[in-house]
Amino acid sequence: MRTECTPPSMRFARLKGRDVVADFGGGAMTSNAGALLLGATDRAIGLVDRFAGCFSDGRAAGCVVHDVATLVGQRVFGMALGYEDLIGHDPVLGAVLGRLEARRRDCAPLAGKSTLNRLEHAPAGVHRYRRVGHDAAAIEALFVDLFLDAHERAPERLVLDLDATDDPLHGRQEGRFFHGYYDCYCYLLLYVFCGDHLPAAKLRRSDIDASAGAVEEVERIVGQIRVRWPAVEIVLRADSGFAREPLMAWCEDNAVDYVFGLARNARLAARLQPVLDRAEARSRESGQPARLFAEFRYRTLKTWSRPRRVVGKAEWLPRSANPRFVVTSLSPTVIDRRELYEGLYCARGEMENRIKECQLDLFADRTSATAMPANQLRLWFAAMAYVLLATLRRIALAGTRLARTTCGSIRLKLLMIGAQVRGSARRIRIAMASACPHADTFAHAHARLCP
Repeated sequence: MRTECTPPSMRFARLKGRDVVADFGGGAMTSNAGALLLGATDRAIGLVDRFAGCFSDGRAAGCVVHDVATLVGQRVFGMALGYEDLIGHDPVLGAVLGRLEARRRDCAPLAGKSTLNRLEHAPAGVHRYRRVGHDAAAIEALFVDLFLDAHERAPERLVLDLDATDDPLHGRQEGRFFHGYYDCYCYLLLYVFCGDHLPAAKLRRSDIDASAGAVEEVERIVGQIRVRWPAVEIVLRADSGFAREPLMAWCEDNAVDYVFGLARNARLAARLQPVLDRAEARSRESGQPARLFAEFRYRTLKTWSRPRRVVGKAEWLPRSANPRFVVTSLSPTVIDRRELYEGLYCARGEMENRIKECQLDLFADRTSATAMPANQLRLWFAAMAYVLLATLRRIALAGTRLARTTCGSIRLKLLMIGAQVRGSARRIRIAMASACPHADTFAHAHARLCP
């Protein structure tokens, strides 16, 4: 049996007659004890196993040390815990993945950076030299399946939010172009959210219109939704970049409603001007901002195939006018003009917060690989980490002070907890810091996930 020697101590000061000393003999320690909650959340929805099922493994079975499920779990959990590139052997993460000890003496319990890098570069289908591949269609379908499985029963109506956002690039990545609006070289990502749920995350070149590929994505998602919930009402919501004839016509032909922002032009401004004049007069009388609404039928001169309902917001602020327009397939008998704009359309702003969580908290902008398919796979890993944390928030944190907090705050307050890991023949004890300020929330989350 190996002898455990006491490491040399480092003396710092004396405190009330006692020496203050330190050493590196604390044993197995972790700063990620909250990964236990991620593991329990994963078991509740089977995310890692289902995600790993979208990969093929052509490696020689007898030589494999880290199976695909372990690699996928290590990458998804690592991003959720805040490790952009790699998390080494953390004892709690090893326990969550069932890898406290290595399968061979010459290997570490968890995979290293080279192995994980090969996973992120796994090609679509079979490759001559890369033995681990992925099925892109299966991954896209899995995001929608996870979204559908999160509902106990079919909702009456779903509102799908679409948005395009930039992913700045600083290398010579495939598909990189300069985007004038964002003033940088970037990819143009397409996100589809439904509340906190993420049914789709698509990597695209930036030399395209914001709505490019939206019809295909919406058709795929709506088709998958209606297989399970044929009677559900679906509404698309997006800014003016998606108010395009192909997308609106597809919605009208497939019983999908929409409400899109509409870019202002001279004809729209002229139609709204009388109402805007009334709003100005009202504002000058009261000394407060005034807001009125108008609606009318409108058709572009060349691009639209038919007239459509347009609602205009005539708002006069203390110093200037602030007109806005939306186009919709919803009739006035279903929703009036004010509720359409203020209650339905403006609520899409919440999607911006979800995008920030993906981009800033979960490294969805980590697209530094040369090949575009590898960057798409990296985006999917980040998106899966978001789905995992969003599920933790929805299932385990309901009714707590962290019920609506961001993924980054969940990580800081509930996952990054210091602990000592002790193993025996009967159990593995993870002794977390007694001073943890969110111990009660952690216990609540455990009770919800492990009843």
